[in-house]
Amino acid sequence: MSELITAELVDLDLSAETKDAAARALAERMVAAGRVTDLAGFLADVAAREAQMPTGLDGGIGIPHCRSTHVTEPTLAFGRSAAGIDFGAPDGPADLIFLIAAPAGGDADHLSILSTLARQLMDETFTGALRSATAPERTAALIRRDEAPGEPAPERTAAEPAAETAGTAPAAGAPAAPATAAGAATAEADGEALAPGEALVPGEAPAPQSAAETSGESAGQPAPTPFRIVAVTSCPTGIAHTYMAAESLEKAGKAAGVEVAVETQGSAGFQRLDPQLVADADGVIFAHDVEVRDKERFAGKPTVDVGVKAGIGRAAELIAEVRRKAAHGEVSAPARAAAPMDKDAEPGDGFATRLRKWLMTGVSYMVPFVAAGGLLIALAFAIGGYTINKAPSVADHFLWTESTSWAALLFQIGGVAFGFLVPVLAGFIAYGMADRPGLVPGFVGGAIALTVNAGFLGGLIAGLLAGAVVTAIQRVRIPAPLRGMMPVVVIPLLSSVVVGFLMFLVVGKPIAALQKGLTDWLSGLTGANAVILGALLGLMMCFDLGGPLNKVAYAFAVGGLANPNAGSLKVMAAVMAAGMVPPLAMALATTVRGRLFTKAERENGKAAWVLGASFITEGAIPFAAADPLRVIPSAMAGGAVTGALSMAFGCTLRAPHGGIFVVPLIGQPLLYLLAIAAGTGVSTALVILLKGLRKRPHTRPADSPAPDGTGVTVAA
Repeated sequence: MSELITAELVDLDLSAETKDAAARALAERMVAAGRVTDLAGFLADVAAREAQMPTGLDGGIGIPHCRSTHVTEPTLAFGRSAAGIDFGAPDGPADLIFLIAAPAGGDADHLSILSTLARQLMDETFTGALRSATAPERTAALIRRDEAPGEPAPERTAAEPAAETAGTAPAAGAPAAPATAAGAATAEADGEALAPGEALVPGEAPAPQSAAETSGESAGQPAPTPFRIVAVTSCPTGIAHTYMAAESLEKAGKAAGVEVAVETQGSAGFQRLDPQLVADADGVIFAHDVEVRDKERFAGKPTVDVGVKAGIGRAAELIAEVRRKAAHGEVSAPARAAAPMDKDAEPGDGFATRLRKWLMTGVSYMVPFVAAGGLLIALAFAIGGYTINKAPSVADHFLWTESTSWAALLFQIGGVAFGFLVPVLAGFIAYGMADRPGLVPGFVGGAIALTVNAGFLGGLIAGLLAGAVVTAIQRVRIPAPLRGMMPVVVIPLLSSVVVGFLMFLVVGKPIAALQKGLTDWLSGLTGANAVILGALLGLMMCFDLGGPLNKVAYAFAVGGLANPNAGSLKVMAAVMAAGMVPPLAMALATTVRGRLFTKAERENGKAAWVLGASFITEGAIPFAAADPLRVIPSAMAGGAVTGALSMAFGCTLRAPHGGIFVVPLIGQPLLYLLAIAAGTGVSTALVILLKGLRKRPHTRPADSPAPDGTGVTVAA
């Protein structure tokens, strides 16, 4: 395996003026070295990572980085800018730029090297040596640690991170300390300058060893037990910020005379802190931008919960804050695992974002029931005709040689599966909000929604009510001896009673009336109203290509299949037809005008034929992610045309999924296919037109780098 960085991957005179241009310039070196296979695709991944959180750090450092399928092996490119480039750091532009590329599969050994680099960046001796280096060979050697930035560093113990380098001498009167980062931290605490961003909170005196402690040790008395902190650091990619925050917290802890043990939940995996270490800790620090895994281990202790950048720039303040909370007896809430759809939530996500995730949880668990039950019912109608719903129970009457008996069997199995739609929707919305305790009241509320004819809307409300009730119960402080009964007896009992009361006597009937009104409206849709609804549903299906708005339109259509009528069957047909358009259009566009697309997109186009034909709208996502301003409007236009035509033609569909494979089950099948073809043609023409209007980097080969060195747009 090649070395992480070589002289060819170093640019000591980086002339780029923007972070996108800097990423392109360094990425081109990776392409030339054979480390990156698709420049445009890799830069799109870098830009996507940058959009999650700026990668600029205090001290003039920029660390754009990502994991990408276009990277052949872990690679680092370095650039030094005289003018500085804005990477979003609070203290201004960065002059040291590190572009870190990791393959999608990850490589534990090399990711460990990358984490070591991240720790090195916290050392001013190392960054100073990079600023003064004059030769790419020496710069690469410094980053690989083949050469020391100053005098050779002394031997380190296993407990000291390898990235720490020689520090300053201890202050007069202080006990002797090795010339490592710990020594540097001691000098800082005794009055020398702190590392950038590590200003101490007024009133804190973080001397690593007080005079009283020194005199006590001299008299033979045991030293007092130091304050102990356990910390967890993590960032979206888990390569750089994760380890830099860990290094900063460890250094600040040494400066404050505090024992700090850090669990880095990075790309190379993570090793859990010793449970005894966690149990003995006096406080906890979470510096993270993705959810802390197994967070419940740390419950019941003074806790500071911040973003990963705060762990890098305000480490000393965080330690001081934990000590204050411990002194005041403040502890975190009792242990409760994060709800499933909150596990990947970003810090600061608002209620609307979480609500969308909860609803998506319910819909995602409901879809398999929709597919199984709906397709079985559709097949039953195809085999036995539309009167098969009046067949007697197959448990009482079944003839092996009669097709109608088999059709009745399929219909009745599908009906049972379809009967779970609303309870599953409600149960898993509650599960997304409150984890497993939400399942019982959620299912109960969903079943009641069916009982009172509140339907799909009733299931939504029941799930939200169940999750809210369980969450409220969990917030009540319960004596320790009773906590074991809560998840098994108390929470299911109380939450089911409350949700049942609300659904039967408060909200159930109004929702049922609304559901009936909506059903009657759909069944009466004709002419222009039906066409407008079809166009609107088509726009929704193609706006986010399988995202929340798409799922809302789909769930709306599926809800009508529970009690089908002419209007609801037309809605289902329009929704599925429109959802097939985006991937089919992208597949056709890559076939007709392949030079407008990258090699990777042309490969994706081949798969998009099958995905589109199977009603998997997500097949267009790779195209939309690379070029959203051209792809999404084109897809929406075609989807609206298809939805409107489907409604105008009066096409109907009893199957909730299947694409062209259920065409025999569609009313007006030839006109239905015509509607899909028309929308696909519109989307294809628009995306080709919009891509063709680009300025002329698109005349070069699709996979070659842009000549101007600016921007990270996907090559045309």
